[in-house]
Formats: sequence, C-alpha cells, structure tokens
Amino acid sequence: VQLQASGGGLVQAGGSLRLSCIASGFTFNYRNIGWFRQAPGKEREAVSCRHSNGVTTYYADSVKGRFTISRDNAKKTVYLQMNNLKPEDTAVYYCATPRTCNVHVSARVDNWGQGTLVTVSS
Repeated sequence: VQLQASGGGLVQAGGSLRLSCIASGFTFNYRNIGWFRQAPGKEREAVSCRHSNGVTTYYADSVKGRFTISRDNAKKTVYLQMNNLKPEDTAVYYCATPRTCNVHVSARVDNWGQGTLVTVSS
C-alpha cells in the first residue's frame, strides 16, 4: 500500500492550497480515505474523511466551511481543497485510510502516507 501526498507549500493567511494523494496497492474504491495533520509540538489530528460510499464526509470543526475533501476513484486520488488558510493550519498533512468516517475517524487507521508540509504565514 502506498499513499503519495503532494501539494503542500508556503502560503499567506487567507490563501488557498490543494493537496493531492495518489493511492496504490489496494482497491481504492472500497476504502475510506482521509486527511490528518500534525502541527509542531502537537498530537496528530483528523482533518477530513470521505467514505468509500462517496457521500459520507467528516470534517473537523476547525476546518468546516474552509476545507473540502473529494475523491476521484478512477484516478485513485483524494484531494483536500483548503481555502481561507490560517496560521493555525500550519502542519504536516498526511493522507490515510481510516476504518470510519465520523467523529471516531482517528480510532483505527490502516495505512499512512508520507506527509506534505503546509506553512501558513500571518
């Protein structure tokens, strides 16, 4: 299983970035797919998840209304569109395959990708 994330970078507060994660080595359509992040000195937290049914979606309260997750099963890719970025969004962002797409999304994660760094300057 491989999860290859990209799209991170340096952006000013209020700006936008789109993260991408290309999956391989498993049947993408059948798996939930999500984004997590870890800020310096903090624990990793769930950001968003899209269920394998293509409909059920989870967002952390801190990103609701600003971030949008989407998946393209044909391309085996998940995206995270991040708008109105804030300095507190600065973190390494990871894509992963969680067992659930709800408030308990962090409880069990089967696979992790490498991270991509997002830095938001004030």
